[in-house]
Amino acid sequence: MTETQRTAPGAGFGTGQAPSTFDALLVLSFGGPEGNEEVVPFLENVTRGRGIPRERLEEVGEHYFHFDGVSPLNALNRDIIANLESELKDRGHNLPVYFGNRNWHPFGTEAVDQMAKDGVRNVAVFATSAWGGYSACRQYDEDITKLRDYVADKGYPEITFTKLRQFFDHPKFVGEMADVVREAYAEVAEEKLPKTRMLFTAHSVPTAHDSVGGAEGDKHIYSRQVAEASRLVAEAAGVKEYDLVWQSRSGNPSTPWLEPDIVDRTTEIHKNDGIEAVVVCPIGFISDHMEVIWDLDSELQDAADEMGVSVHRTRTAGPSQRFASLIIDLVDELEQGSQPESLGNVTVQGCTVNGAPCAEGCCDIWSLKKAH
Repeated sequence: MTETQRTAPGAGFGTGQAPSTFDALLVLSFGGPEGNEEVVPFLENVTRGRGIPRERLEEVGEHYFHFDGVSPLNALNRDIIANLESELKDRGHNLPVYFGNRNWHPFGTEAVDQMAKDGVRNVAVFATSAWGGYSACRQYDEDITKLRDYVADKGYPEITFTKLRQFFDHPKFVGEMADVVREAYAEVAEEKLPKTRMLFTAHSVPTAHDSVGGAEGDKHIYSRQVAEASRLVAEAAGVKEYDLVWQSRSGNPSTPWLEPDIVDRTTEIHKNDGIEAVVVCPIGFISDHMEVIWDLDSELQDAADEMGVSVHRTRTAGPSQRFASLIIDLVDELEQGSQPESLGNVTVQGCTVNGAPCAEGCCDIWSLKKAH
């Protein structure tokens, strides 16, 4: 698939399934601790199988301990769910919303237990990521496969899980992010505007993770989608000059990750271009969770303060009612078999049923493991 080719809309946006009526919506997310005593057990779940000693996990947990062990992610997802329930009511949908995580309570399996009790059989799954790639997309497919297997192991009646498609170039996502960029620019002092730079930022990943894919044209799905969303938002907001930067890298310093780092780039443009203010849009994040409030509101802010650079960080899309409306639009696409709404020209992968890959070889983690 080339950059100008899209997944065919068809029935189920590339799944081959007929339009379907769902009887539940599952918000599936990463999870986060909600107290100091939960931090290390949570990180043990995140890093399971890697053999990382507990002492190292306690060091890694510094960011969480700084906030009394509470990740904002669960609360933010509950806000999204409240908005979804309001949106569903306004549209006349009778669709219960469930909440499950990969790494901490409420786990996806806990949500499945409740769904089985409630007689749910056909679930639309909203994964809290707009993007393709392994950690942003395929890993959620693997989560759904585990939920399906859990249903079988428990002897529950069969439940079908359909993960909604990627939405990085959906008009409502682009429109919401363009609004937040304009809001942030309105906060910049007028005399600083000529020396202000727009920075779009997303979570960095190892370059090896970004390079996996199916056909050659599908390589670098994640970084190309983030770049395309940044272009669309900048265009909609009337921003002519911007940089795409990355944040939150971790692990072995010798392993190549997507660059430039946001702090490094801010330092560079201050020294070389005389930039005195940056408008920072965490476009890669749905909500203001730990990577946003630590890496941007703490580390970037501290570095910028030392340089005398003002930081104007935008809000994220997740808490908005328009974002909830977008999610229900994705459900309606499947139920009605309607044409998907999208503004960009970069590959959008479609919905997946019961964790099946959305395209042959897409985000093929097995080839990645074999290469390492």
